[in-house]
Amino acid sequence: MFVWAMGVTRIHLEVSRVGEAFLAEMGRRIHERRKTLRLSQEQLAEKAEITKQTVSRIENGLREPGAGNLLKIAKALDVSADYLLSGEYTGADALILNQNISNLTSRQIEFLENYIKSFIEMCDEGIV
Repeated sequence: MFVWAMGVTRIHLEVSRVGEAFLAEMGRRIHERRKTLRLSQEQLAEKAEITKQTVSRIENGLREPGAGNLLKIAKALDVSADYLLSGEYTGADALILNQNISNLTSRQIEFLENYIKSFIEMCDEGIV
């Protein structure tokens, strides 16, 4: 019985470590996206209708967001919940990007196209 209990404890600790790493990684993605958008934690909290403390704890991997909060944060950051969870962009992210682009002026779209072309060239040359 004692040996079995030790094995269960080891499994629990391993699962906890995986969970902690997952929360830390998701928090990092939220933090990076927030910084990209030049939002403070307070601004993100306001947009997502959650507290600043909740944003801080989630970004630091100290709290798991519930499904509702995850969706609110994703919407506030203009990304899919899939991206926040996995780090992978999905079709939902392409739709969000398309919606954002549709709000640009012709001049802004032209600038964006040139920027993207330059970025692709830099990637092809191994600069980025």
